[in-house]
Amino acid sequence: MAPVYSNNPATLERRSGIPRHRAAGLQSPGGDEAQPWPGARPNMYDTDWSPRRRRRKGRRRARGPGRTVSVLMAMSAVTAAAVAGVAGVDLTRQSATTPVTVDAALPPRASAPAPATRGRVRVAPVPSASATARSAAPKVARPPRPVAGLDQTQMNNAAVIVQVAQKLGLPRRAMLVAVMTGMQESSLRNLANTTVPASLDRPNEGDGADFDSLGVFQQRPSQGWGTVTQLMNPRYAANAFYERLVEVADWESRSLGDAAQAVQRSAVPDAYAKHEDLAVTVVDALL
Repeated sequence: MAPVYSNNPATLERRSGIPRHRAAGLQSPGGDEAQPWPGARPNMYDTDWSPRRRRRKGRRRARGPGRTVSVLMAMSAVTAAAVAGVAGVDLTRQSATTPVTVDAALPPRASAPAPATRGRVRVAPVPSASATARSAAPKVARPPRPVAGLDQTQMNNAAVIVQVAQKLGLPRRAMLVAVMTGMQESSLRNLANTTVPASLDRPNEGDGADFDSLGVFQQRPSQGWGTVTQLMNPRYAANAFYERLVEVADWESRSLGDAAQAVQRSAVPDAYAKHEDLAVTVVDALL
């Protein structure tokens, strides 16, 4: 059975932009090439067989690749000019054939991370061995500078008396009473006692022989102030003094000498007042 072809020109029209071709007739059964076979399918590679139709008005023409590239180049030039104006770059000095890129117009920001590390977890720099040693080393407190004719040993004991009061939250007045007492009892020295042999084995700054009195405040173990080891510790001795001082109901309204006497119960009650001016100078230097 012979194939059936359509010779309708509407079905043979191509819409892809390739020129339509005139169909050459297929050979007739008799072999005559001049006579096309009725109903034969046209040859699409021969000459166009139908007239070119007129383009309708208003139909948008396809843009060729050359025009698109020109538009993109123009837009890139405008963008580069705007960026160069912000960055202060003079484009007039550049060659007409030199390409201008947006990235080259702006200097890199100092705060921006490097491209290799952007988006990654940053690792803190490892401190050097010397920096680690400095941070780990304990800070050594400087000894207080002596004032008012005191030597370093006396000034150190006065500083301990002031520090203990600060730790207990006591006011300046309590510090003055305690420093005046230390000046009268031991000249602000941690004294052992020759009648108490155990005190001689403890660190000391001299010795006395008054009953069993020990330390900066000459407190007596037999009177319930503490053990020999405790009373030979200036910090413990100062704390014990303040505990007795705050038990005096009106110690803040008394004179400084009377407050000291209320704690110490000395046989010479007026001996503390003469150290008041010196105590003020020392305490104020330590605060």
